[in-house]
Amino acid sequence: MMGTTITVSVETKELLRRLKGERSWDQFLRELALRELKRRREEVRRRLNELLELEYEEVRIRGWAREY
Repeated sequence: MMGTTITVSVETKELLRRLKGERSWDQFLRELALRELKRRREEVRRRLNELLELEYEEVRIRGWAREY
């Protein structure tokens, strides 16, 4: 495995080191990235559900308006 250097401030590195615990940097950063991807996917699903609900309400209201 080839190493890579990422420049971060001392404060950021200390915060990450505390969060990392006993895991390797590779394992910790991979878990962090996967958690963020999951969070973003859930946010997109939530927003899509909101849009679908709004679309449904709009269709329902238009149908009701045509009746009267």
